[in-house]
Amino acid sequence: MEFSKEYFDMVPDRRGSGSYKWDSIPNPDMIPLWVADMDFKTAPCVIEALARRVDHGVFGYTLVDDSYYEALTGWFASRHGYDIDSRMVIYTSGVVPAISAIIKALARPGEGVIVQTPVYNCFFSSIRNNGCRIVESPLLRKDLSPSEFTYRIDFDDLERKAADPANTLLLLCNPHNPAGRIWSREELAKAAGICRRHGVRVVSDEIHCELTMPGLAYVPYATVDPSGVICLSPSKAFNTAGLQIANIVCPDDSVRRAVDRAININEVCDVNPFGIAALKAAYTPEGAAWLDALRGYIAGNYELTREVITRELPGCPMATLEATYLPWIDVSALCIPSEELEERLKTEAKVWVNCGEMYGRGGFIRLNIACPRQRLREGLERICRFLGSLG
Repeated sequence: MEFSKEYFDMVPDRRGSGSYKWDSIPNPDMIPLWVADMDFKTAPCVIEALARRVDHGVFGYTLVDDSYYEALTGWFASRHGYDIDSRMVIYTSGVVPAISAIIKALARPGEGVIVQTPVYNCFFSSIRNNGCRIVESPLLRKDLSPSEFTYRIDFDDLERKAADPANTLLLLCNPHNPAGRIWSREELAKAAGICRRHGVRVVSDEIHCELTMPGLAYVPYATVDPSGVICLSPSKAFNTAGLQIANIVCPDDSVRRAVDRAININEVCDVNPFGIAALKAAYTPEGAAWLDALRGYIAGNYELTREVITRELPGCPMATLEATYLPWIDVSALCIPSEELEERLKTEAKVWVNCGEMYGRGGFIRLNIACPRQRLREGLERICRFLGSLG
């Protein structure tokens, strides 16, 4: 099946569907470009699989059978060159519960967990909720032009933080949210070497691994460090977060037993039949065809965003987006806290974005561009009109 641009232009009205993204907005005229779920329907093969499961009519406790693991391992082997031993996999209800359980299993209260800021906001809460300390190793900014920048890992700082025996874990975001980076094999190998020298375990959140720009591919962390603990889910790529399914790949037996115990302590060891059915349908050739078309559409939305922001807001450079659908924009030249900008954009421009403070870096906003192009165009026009009036 082929998926044209028009397929992604036409989306259902999500208002009144219990959507956290849409039904949380206080104004019916507001455009939500915030929380990271997409406005597109998932792949038709996933919808069909879920419909068949609904038709069965019985939704009791769920057995995760061999076909589930075959779908998971087959997909990552063929699409990413990442060979997963199914015996190393622990399933759970989501990547955030997975990360929380891993921290509980591998870090004692009071120990430090290293994060590379700016970074996904739930990393902070998962660390705090387990009584551990947040240890920031800020990414280094590299300006590419007046309108574009990127980030790289500060390996000297990472070495210093990893050398502290009180710091025992590194939470890696691969690809990185919100920096938009796909870490190269060389970067991952260097980070792995630093952590190995100092006895720091790496936990890699790879939930955005499918959402790379066309022509680019992510490097699975486990292919440079087999001891890493990897978190995977189809939820971001196939817009199935509400179905609550994720996997932890844990090669070390003792680590896997500890993580499995923490999953049970946290009571996130049971999954629902719809999550199982969705993953098996997504990780198929039909799912791959839809995903590749989606990536092309998001790339078009990114090009539109870059064009509009560069033209209308020349003082607000944007990070190069190699992966995710979440552009990261520097609004520090406006000299207004981005928390305040978020609120004013909501109330005055009727657009909801995320402020940089959420991710440990003020002076930025994050946009979600996974929506129909015409809606994105209107949202960008509102943002630029408002922010332009402040300059």
